[in-house]
Amino acid sequence: MSDLYCVMGNPVEHSKSPWIHARFAQLTGQDMHYDKRLIALDGFARGIAAFRAEGGKGCNITVPFKFEAAPIATRLTPRAELAGACNVLRFDGDEVFADNTDGVGLVNDITRNAGVRLAGRDVLLIGAGGAAAGVLGPLIEAGPRLIAVANRTQAKAQHLIDRHASLAQQHRVKLQAPELLQVTDDFDVVINATATSLSGEAVPVSPAVLRRGTLACDLMYGPAAQGFMDWAAAHGAAPRDGLGMLVEQAAEAFLVWRGVRPPSAQVLEELRAALG
Repeated sequence: MSDLYCVMGNPVEHSKSPWIHARFAQLTGQDMHYDKRLIALDGFARGIAAFRAEGGKGCNITVPFKFEAAPIATRLTPRAELAGACNVLRFDGDEVFADNTDGVGLVNDITRNAGVRLAGRDVLLIGAGGAAAGVLGPLIEAGPRLIAVANRTQAKAQHLIDRHASLAQQHRVKLQAPELLQVTDDFDVVINATATSLSGEAVPVSPAVLRRGTLACDLMYGPAAQGFMDWAAAHGAAPRDGLGMLVEQAAEAFLVWRGVRPPSAQVLEELRAALG
């Protein structure tokens, strides 16, 4: 019988993770089955218990359960612990191993797939919620000169950078938490980690943050990211959606589960072609 994996979330029907992991398994010769599971908003613990009872080996966790997943782990990677949230669980007997591959997925997409260097650059991270918490640590480890975290509630952004202060000092990265509406400096890389794309709201920062050629990334993909990407392109930036991050974080999860690194660039190219 194939080893069983899944993605858990609510909603989850739109997820491309089953396609991605099926392709990874094909290309690496891994015997595994991966599906998606819609979990009741108050039923995460029950969903995990049921999946483990079926012999599940591991799962991806998506919204809104990433913060609920971390406390059930018996062992967390440092990046998952720092984020306070995880998107990958692996079940090793009684042990529950947890990781957060979102940030390294984003960094890999920016540096490998988009070909943009982060070391020594100035980065604006918009938002201070779960998505931002998941990516800030790996962004710091990539060695930019500055990361400004701008959020509607400035105190929340300040709390996030305070949590990462020691890591930033270790990597000699300057962290700031400017007021969202007062960000007027321009940046080499701008990352939208807010929910504005999903809700159809306007981009929450001034176009002054963009310069010609700025890489402007939305963590969403598909129609949800189009408004941000159109805004970025209209102001001379280079827009990028979150599809590459999705594939790259999945590749890191696959490595955690199977000990094999799949050809993520190939699968990203195939997925973009399939989505048109």
